[in-house]
Amino acid sequence: MSKSINDIFRLQGKAVLVTGAGGGLGREFARALSGNGADVICWDIDDKGLDETRKLIQEDGADAAVDIVDVGDEESVKAGILRAHRAVSRIDVLINNAGISTRPVRVHELSFVDWERLIRVNLTGTFLCSKHALPAMIKFKAGSIINISSILGLSGFYPGQSVVGAAYSASKAATDGFTRQLAAEYARENIRCNSIAPGFFSGTDLGRERRAAASPESNEAFRSSVQSRTPFNRFGTPDDLLGLIFYLASDASKYTTGQTFAIDGGWTAT
Repeated sequence: MSKSINDIFRLQGKAVLVTGAGGGLGREFARALSGNGADVICWDIDDKGLDETRKLIQEDGADAAVDIVDVGDEESVKAGILRAHRAVSRIDVLINNAGISTRPVRVHELSFVDWERLIRVNLTGTFLCSKHALPAMIKFKAGSIINISSILGLSGFYPGQSVVGAAYSASKAATDGFTRQLAAEYARENIRCNSIAPGFFSGTDLGRERRAAASPESNEAFRSSVQSRTPFNRFGTPDDLLGLIFYLASDASKYTTGQTFAIDGGWTAT
């Protein structure tokens, strides 16, 4: 008898760790996964955001564990992984979603402090969470690591004003390279690793500093420039990412590894 779609995309019983789940896309990933049967653990440094995420998940009729973890601090990550293992015994899926964007400026204006802070969270955080989640995946010879990258790691964009800056773009390009190398190293242990490179999405906090620093006219010009270059002529919404999250978290993607999937409304096609 052939498998049904529900069997192939089954999430029930899978333990999923989502970083940066105190808001934005991470919160939506956690809600969708827990609502479809996964045992979800939410990490963030924002305790109030985590509490709100859990409250929303409970209102959806499910539940999730929450934990305050700084992904850029190795001791914090190590301790968080130990607590996660006590809660769910194993981690089947790791979603490296935690990320920041500093005040957007051009390269000659970018401070070393901002560069270092962003790289520590976006890139080093992805490395640390993967490093400490991998031993249990190796033990069980199964696992899926999903890294949240960006189309700004695939191509540059400068619509007359800084968007997120070179540090952000560099961190996301490096994340894609890390994804491919990790996929190659751990395929024999049946561990796969893939990246999702979103385009410009509403419902995230990444553009907060840019919006606060810019005038209403500048913000509108930015929005118009993005929409006009996007074939679908709109920003993405979290729902646009959930199908791929389900695919990569489930056994439907059991032969898929080392890939970067651009979900961008056609941005990279033009």
